Amino acid sequence: MPSRAARATAALLALALATPGRGRAQGNQPPAAAAREWTWSASLRTRAERWDWFDAGGEGRYAFSGSLARAGMGWQRGAVGVRIEAAAPLLLALPADALAPAPAGQLGLGAGYYAANDSARSVAGVFLKNAYVDIGRSSGHRIRIGRMEFADGAEATPVSPTLAAVKRDRVAQRLLGPFGWSHVGRSFDGGLYTFARGTTNLSVLGARATRGAFDANGWDELKAGVVYAAATAAGPWSPARSDVRLFGLYYRDDRRLPKADNRPAATRSADSARVALTTLGGHALQEVATAAGAVDLMAWGAVQLGDWGQQRHEAWAAAVELGFQPRLLSGLRPWIRVGASRASGDAAAADDRHETFVPILPTPRIYARMPFYTAMNLDEAFGSIILRPGTRVTVRADIRALRVAEPADLWYSGGGAFEPNSFGYAGRPSGGEAGLATLIDLSTELRINRWATVTAYLARAAGAGVTGSVYAPGSSPTADRPSASFGYLEVELRRQPVTSRR
Repeated sequence: MPSRAARATAALLALALATPGRGRAQGNQPPAAAAREWTWSASLRTRAERWDWFDAGGEGRYAFSGSLARAGMGWQRGAVGVRIEAAAPLLLALPADALAPAPAGQLGLGAGYYAANDSARSVAGVFLKNAYVDIGRSSGHRIRIGRMEFADGAEATPVSPTLAAVKRDRVAQRLLGPFGWSHVGRSFDGGLYTFARGTTNLSVLGARATRGAFDANGWDELKAGVVYAAATAAGPWSPARSDVRLFGLYYRDDRRLPKADNRPAATRSADSARVALTTLGGHALQEVATAAGAVDLMAWGAVQLGDWGQQRHEAWAAAVELGFQPRLLSGLRPWIRVGASRASGDAAAADDRHETFVPILPTPRIYARMPFYTAMNLDEAFGSIILRPGTRVTVRADIRALRVAEPADLWYSGGGAFEPNSFGYAGRPSGGEAGLATLIDLSTELRINRWATVTAYLARAAGAGVTGSVYAPGSSPTADRPSASFGYLEVELRRQPVTSRR
């Protein structure tokens, strides 16, 4: 059933739709200049996934499919706009036997969907994805109230197309995101204020996260809220080729659930105190034109303080990346990228400090293309090459070396709160090892036309000491180095927004 917040949002939208606009002519007829502008949109994404989870046996090898249909409408009259959109997820052939006892846990994301939907192998749902009122002025001020999707770092788009792509793919959604790759997604119930003028943007969000991600019931909001503020501007040294942001994020989780950390299970179970974290950070992007080709630089960092239940929380994370688009092979338009990142871990389970960085409510698959890990207690180094022959095809290949930052901590996965009774992050013991895996993957995206896109993805993770300590040591000749693979084929149909005036 819809939550109180969803019902209140629906009432607000009904009021906005029914309220006469200012400047009505006699006889309660709007002047022609004030006609409502209606916009309609729809999309359907279907993906078939195949998992083989770290030599976990037949239970870890399975396939399933997921689809997400979305349809929405909106109207604009003067400074007031309304958007309403419904979403309908459908999951088929979820694995019923891919849940193993601890520490093995869920054997891939199919098991996550199965567990989050009351152990149902087929699941369907319908819920309100977006439902908000926008009030904007020509001076650049805008207020949005209701249910909305939000991505941190995406508040402003740089002038440079290169930096716009870097920001979209390597900066945005690290801490707050709609979890759009999942078959359900995530929204936020609350309010958003923005001020935009030129290359300057100020954004302030206060909201609670909704259910979703793996749970097909996306109606209810969670007792997990955020207050986020960010200021973004072009760098004064080269406004067309730079982008800088400073941000602050406060997160509070009042669900009183056992946390995912490296304390003994009995200690964690007894800790029902809330999580309250403050994250301060920023990013800087710079593009440099050279005779050999364009070079781009990215730096992102954050520190965290607060309360992790009964523990004091102190953590940090940082990432640096370098990209190069050589003028050679112009028909393929290659883009080479290298980078490294670290998300702090906890080196001592017995003290009163929690030092594992927590990425709050991100879209994790952007930064873990095979999502068996997340940016907690993680050291990562990567190399990537992107080829763009023509305008419709993008081919990308990555190699990533993954290690846990602190062997005394856990190997973490997940994307944050998504239902009332699941914490949202899970941890497996590292066995005192540091090496997690070497991940190699390849993707091809084909944009057939304006409304149809096909994507194929294949990844293989060669496990190391951490995965070997969890998954059945000695059960096979390669048990100390268990491997995993993941692949999918996705088709997305997207109807471009259609606008009419009435």
